[in-house]
Amino acid sequence: MNTFHNPDRFMSDLRQILSQGRKRIGLLVGAGAPMSLRVNEAGVLVSEGGHPLMPGVEALTAQAIGALAGQQKVAAEAIRAELGASANIESILTRIRLLQQALGSAKVHELNSAGYKALGAEMCKKIGEVVGAALPKGRNAYTELVSWVSGTLRAHALEIFTTNYDLLFEEAFERSRASYFDGFTGGNLPFFDPVSVASDDLPPRWSRLWKLHGSLGWALEGDSVVRGRGRAASQLVYPDHLKYELTQKQPYSALFERLRQFLLTPDSILLTSGFSFRDAHICAVLDEALAMNANASVMAFQYMPLASEEAACKLAYERPNLSVYASDGAVIGGVKGTWRLGDPPKNWEDIRATFWGPRKQGEPSQFLLGDFAFLTRFCALAQATDMSSQTTVPDTATTALGVGTPAAIAVAVVNAGEAKA
Repeated sequence: MNTFHNPDRFMSDLRQILSQGRKRIGLLVGAGAPMSLRVNEAGVLVSEGGHPLMPGVEALTAQAIGALAGQQKVAAEAIRAELGASANIESILTRIRLLQQALGSAKVHELNSAGYKALGAEMCKKIGEVVGAALPKGRNAYTELVSWVSGTLRAHALEIFTTNYDLLFEEAFERSRASYFDGFTGGNLPFFDPVSVASDDLPPRWSRLWKLHGSLGWALEGDSVVRGRGRAASQLVYPDHLKYELTQKQPYSALFERLRQFLLTPDSILLTSGFSFRDAHICAVLDEALAMNANASVMAFQYMPLASEEAACKLAYERPNLSVYASDGAVIGGVKGTWRLGDPPKNWEDIRATFWGPRKQGEPSQFLLGDFAFLTRFCALAQATDMSSQTTVPDTATTALGVGTPAAIAVAVVNAGEAKA
């Protein structure tokens, strides 16, 4: 027997929650989010054509390895081949750091311990060069999200958890002069302060930005992790298992604990975008917290059809308080079904166009919120009552929006783009 889900019903509920401003909301943003921004060769936002502002994880892996030279490139390619289908930039870095720790003067692929240390540093440098793109000028998904975040009085601060190394959120907040806290404190050389991360001492108008996998600009200096070292500082861009043995373990352990505590808080909602559910560490936190807290919910908005989102669906079958919203169907309450529109109430067609329709001119209609640009538009329009002029495909370069008033949901996961976080 076929099962159907009505997107109108669920998006009506989500829209109401976003407009109330009472509940605790978070975002989990993965590598697919910046792929929703398309730019031309000059780095200017375009609504059609162009290329993604940043590549997905697979493309990033190819570019980082392709930029190497000599024996470093040979060794990286060999490790990639050994890891097989699961190989990506992070698993390759983990293997490189394992070899760095284990080899000493012995050699694997003609590199010894010192050689793999140099290879790891060079790969991080190449990653930084690829993901160091600046936020394009003009209105875009990131600036619309910040407008929504900062456009209301909140009972609880909005929390953004991201696996991305880029500085796009920082630039969007600063461009809008909106207050945010990222776990670092100080003026001359901001240092990571785990006590502040664990507490809620700042007022709700200060958004929280948690970089789960590190960030460009972070550096290890003495016994402290500091930030503000510019885009060229890329040594702390991925928390492989070795970091738990080093001083820099503190940012990652504190930030993952913050995610866990967020999910254990009653009536919390996490909106994640561009996340593929292939990160074992983050999925373990989600799984454990959702099992412990039935009052937390996850709405996983995925870019691809359900058949291509096996990792997200697997967790949704096991945890009914995690729902998957894909382009062609959903897993809600542990039940898989295809989308079927209901009979729209009065004035609903304009609202429906914010989450249902063609992604591009000439394409068939589908569920849209797996795309980060459509998701941020939906959030920003949560308070709008007349949207007849806002129901077209988002032009990420130019369209101006009214400010939405957010609230809370439990956990919404959005896989924007085809990248894997």
